[in-house]
Amino acid sequence: MSRGDLDALSEERIRYTVRYAEEHSNFYRHWFASHGIAARDIRTHEDLLELPILSGQTIRAHQPPVSPEFGFLSAPLEEIFTIHETSGTTGVPKAFFLTWDDWSRYAEKYARTFASQGLGHGDRLVVCTSYGMNVGGNTMTVAAHRLHMTIIPAGKCTFPLRVITSYRPTAIVGSVFKLLRLADRLEAEGIDPRKSGLRRLIVGGESFAEEARTYLAERYDCPVYNTYGSTEGTMCGECQVQDGLHVPEDLVHLDLYDPGLQAFVPDGQPGRIVLSHLLPVGERSGMVLLNYDSEDTTAIVSRDTCACGRTHLRIRPPGRETDGVAIGEARLERIEIERGVFSPENMTELNGEYEAFLYGEGDRGAVLRIGLECRRAPACDREGIGERILGTLLAHNRPLAAAHAGGEFRVIFSFTNPGGLELHAVKGRPKRLVDRR
Repeated sequence: MSRGDLDALSEERIRYTVRYAEEHSNFYRHWFASHGIAARDIRTHEDLLELPILSGQTIRAHQPPVSPEFGFLSAPLEEIFTIHETSGTTGVPKAFFLTWDDWSRYAEKYARTFASQGLGHGDRLVVCTSYGMNVGGNTMTVAAHRLHMTIIPAGKCTFPLRVITSYRPTAIVGSVFKLLRLADRLEAEGIDPRKSGLRRLIVGGESFAEEARTYLAERYDCPVYNTYGSTEGTMCGECQVQDGLHVPEDLVHLDLYDPGLQAFVPDGQPGRIVLSHLLPVGERSGMVLLNYDSEDTTAIVSRDTCACGRTHLRIRPPGRETDGVAIGEARLERIEIERGVFSPENMTELNGEYEAFLYGEGDRGAVLRIGLECRRAPACDREGIGERILGTLLAHNRPLAAAHAGGEFRVIFSFTNPGGLELHAVKGRPKRLVDRR
């Protein structure tokens, strides 16, 4: 769809979605009234941006146990197909209600992503993401049905290796670390990951360093695609060109704000993702979000037509605000550590697993302890690995380099055999950069 037609469709859906929210959600009905907003006056992209910004805390404040009712519910419970919750890693889980129309839109977004990555009829896809209160695995399954793909709903990447040898999947969806552990298991059984029959790896669930992607692609000898999805309904993904993640602009409206959520940031500059659902005229939704702060950050790569022919805007792989820590005037992101860990020289000895803890040293500043797993710990080149990771950290982060030079920040390394890090005792997805000050 051309840019002009896409913008016109988006504004038509903005008008319908805002009216739908006012008519069917107790929260929006009272919210509009308290802010002196008439839904009929919200007609364009610019009007939508005038609405106040919502947060996850707003949702929690209008659901049990804080409130007796689910204020964001925007369809009768009899019309709700499924009820879901977020992981709750940043507080009480947020509840989400999906009608079948919602599911159709969620699946449409993922189906587009799979198709843009070359997946389709004849592919056999192992899904290593959760089936349950999280929407990920189920959404991918419904999306695969649209493309006439075969789904192997493993749910985890700890499945028996006969799944690979017997069913010969052509693609796997999972996190970087799940796929790395799977490669180790395959090699331990004498199976070369590069000859496993896998033609594509699709990574979702968390941001990752390009160095990790490169290493994973070499390990399996196939392309690795990035996807970004959430219970809130974002669902963006790379195409085969791999020049940013396509945003399904006809189904979700995305804006980027500065960290204080006071103003927009220009294209190319990093900002916080603020999204709004876009409902096709006549469709229904169990829960509408307007101007919702996702707490994720990204930057717009381009609004021009992609080399693949798609016209939807493209964004950089999003990251979470909680994936970074402040150290004086500097900020350290988890991915900055990951870049050093996955450097080719280090990965000849490391298995990719790492964890980092930041501690305070009083007036002396802060110390970062990075734990690493060596394939053969006693023989590991500890000094060389540490120097390379520290060099990567300081080379790409001038404020951090200044803090290090001034003695306000230092890094120490610890090494262990595979399986020896603290994170292996954590249920669910571990947080790899933890501020313990």
